[in-house]
Amino acid sequence: MDEDKWKKKLTKEQYRILREKGTEMPFTGKFLHNKGNGKYVCAGCGNVLFDSETKFDSGCGWPSFYDAKKGSIEFKEDKSIFMKRTEVICSKCGGHLGHVFDDAPQTPTGKRYCINSVSLGFRKKRN
Repeated sequence: MDEDKWKKKLTKEQYRILREKGTEMPFTGKFLHNKGNGKYVCAGCGNVLFDSETKFDSGCGWPSFYDAKKGSIEFKEDKSIFMKRTEVICSKCGGHLGHVFDDAPQTPTGKRYCINSVSLGFRKKRN
C-alpha cells in the first residue's frame, strides 16, 4: 500500500508510529492495562501478533509480551537514538510496532516485546 493510502486508513497517531517509527508516551496506551483474553493484532493490517497469555506487566510503560506468534513479526537493527536496539516490525505490512529486549528473566523466553498500543488492535476471545 502506498503512503497516501496509509494516511487515509490510519489515524494521525497510528501513521506517526506505524509508518514513521514513532513512539507513544509511556503509561498512556489503551492496552497497557488490558487484561482481556484474546489476540493482539497489527492496527495497520490485522495480522495476529500476540496472544493475551504472553502479555505481562514489565513496568516499562508500554504493553509487554514475552513471545510473538510465529512468523508474525520481523526484526531490524535500530541505532536511531545513539544506542543499539532491535526494532519489531509487522511481517505482513512492515508497520513499526516497538522494540524487543533481552531483559525479562522472569518470563519463559527472557524477552520483553515493548509494543506501542497505537500499533495494536485487540480481538477479544469469544466464549
